[in-house]
Amino acid sequence: MEREGSGPSSLLNGATPGNGSRPRDAADAAATIGKSFPGRRPAPATMVIFGAAGDLTKRLVVPALYNLVRGGKLPEGFAMIGIDRNDETTEAWRSNLTNMIQAFARAGGGERQALDEQAWSSLVNRMHYMRGDFTQAETYGRLEKLLNEQCGRQGGTGHVLFYLAVADRFFGPVIEQLGRAGLARQSETAWRRVIIEKPFGHDFASAEALNAQILKVLSEDQIYRIDHFLGKETVQNILVLRFANGIFEPLWNRDHIDHVQITAAETVGVEARGRFYEKTGALRDMVPNHLFQLLAMIAMEPPISFDADAVRAKKTELFQALHPISPENAVRGQYAAGVVLGKSVGDYRREADVAPDSGTETYVALKLGIDNWRWAGVPFYLRTGKYLSARTTEVAVQFRQAPYALFRDTPVERLPPNILMLRIQPDEGLSLSFSAKRPGADIEIDGVQMDFAYRDYFAPLASVGYETLIYDCLIGDATLFQRADAVEAGWRAVQGLIDAWAKTPAEDFPNYAAGPPLPIACSRAMGAHGCRSGPIIATRGAAHDRRAVLLSPFIPAQAGIQGHSLRPLGSRLRGNERREKRCIPFHMSHDLPCGASRCRASSRNGF
Repeated sequence: MEREGSGPSSLLNGATPGNGSRPRDAADAAATIGKSFPGRRPAPATMVIFGAAGDLTKRLVVPALYNLVRGGKLPEGFAMIGIDRNDETTEAWRSNLTNMIQAFARAGGGERQALDEQAWSSLVNRMHYMRGDFTQAETYGRLEKLLNEQCGRQGGTGHVLFYLAVADRFFGPVIEQLGRAGLARQSETAWRRVIIEKPFGHDFASAEALNAQILKVLSEDQIYRIDHFLGKETVQNILVLRFANGIFEPLWNRDHIDHVQITAAETVGVEARGRFYEKTGALRDMVPNHLFQLLAMIAMEPPISFDADAVRAKKTELFQALHPISPENAVRGQYAAGVVLGKSVGDYRREADVAPDSGTETYVALKLGIDNWRWAGVPFYLRTGKYLSARTTEVAVQFRQAPYALFRDTPVERLPPNILMLRIQPDEGLSLSFSAKRPGADIEIDGVQMDFAYRDYFAPLASVGYETLIYDCLIGDATLFQRADAVEAGWRAVQGLIDAWAKTPAEDFPNYAAGPPLPIACSRAMGAHGCRSGPIIATRGAAHDRRAVLLSPFIPAQAGIQGHSLRPLGSRLRGNERREKRCIPFHMSHDLPCGASRCRASSRNGF
């Protein structure tokens, strides 16, 4: 997934989406970061970044380290060695990173002096660049000398964190070279850990093979398979919401929950990643990792503790209980030319490094089931896509309908649904919709919302989403990282769909215009799967003072299981805006057993 909006341009200076990206005092920001990591302080260590000249290092890894320095959470003995094929000096590499982070800071804070010069100087002076070929043994011999020198400066501890910010084809070869050079060998005074970025394999077979390859060199406790979604505070908060509040967990099962919707929509296309995306597509890029991680947080059984093994074991159990996804429970799409956020964009097949007759999907919607006592019979709907009309990641938990019998002899024709909405990004928070009596002599029901926004209760935190993950790796906490069996279980769940789509290429691509209010609404694929869709809703988002046409995507309705129209994407309404528009952004297509069609107040409230 393109890490849209998660880069340091908006978050280096303590800005958070929805507060206007306002600059904050450097000392205040640093104190906020420090409070967010109150636990163990990492021991002196050296981070070795393979792919030091790449975009990931510049946009996310280095800014995350900068934020950790500002919070006083990197040890004094911390050092960084960057390795890449570019022929440049340490001074030139430092200068490039300095220019990049200054540009990000100016973009985020709007002031030329927004960068914390003291913190950045402290970090940049610990950086060393080494030119090298990842596949050549000579590179690792020179690296060993640098690490030995650094070990002496760190008092002989010798802790090393290797970060593979490289193309996935280098994961196995780099780790094998580390093993041959003896650099992966641990001792009582020196741990060695490796962070591996996604994608971890392209299907079940390749993920299994990669695990087998690296586990010949490393033990499982040395491997940190990273997924940046788990670095988001709102994702981590799902477990706290479920298990630290007595009001939710007793209802968190098939007896009370009707269905769950998980959405990750983007307003960007593939941009310069055409070569990567052609081999990947929306299904491989998003579902077995990002969306399944959200699924795990929502649906996993309670662990006995927050110990890494306890949490990851419950996630793995959930993935292993997933029904294999069949083509009958999935819809795919590919974007054509259109307009996104007021800007004209081209179709996918005209992107750089994309085949003119490409069959790669840029949108996917799935229905899946979980075969365990808690969730049997509850459908989970997952959807993700490129060039959609709103950027949002959210989870909607819809509870079962209340019995209607009490309201038979009243003007109420339909009860609005109760929905718990978890907003992961960009408008972080949650809301709960429920029914209330409208004032007056008659019994008329209105849909209302209770709302919680992070920015209303907590100080904004300077973050690019990688700070917690890097910090956890330095202290040896693998809770937010994926284990080998979980990765393989995730791929196994989608393998049948991958194989089926490979055998039957889509015949109607491209089948939705970029920036659609209803993605693929007119496509033959949608009609073939009996998809239903909700209305287009125009509203004014709370995070941005502008009108926006919100996305109302679809989900397939399958035989034997009630289909659901997905709620429109977009920002919640707050304060005067809610009273002004009276638009509750939920729309479901249930047919009640009593035959009632809708609430008397539905036209005013969007139900």
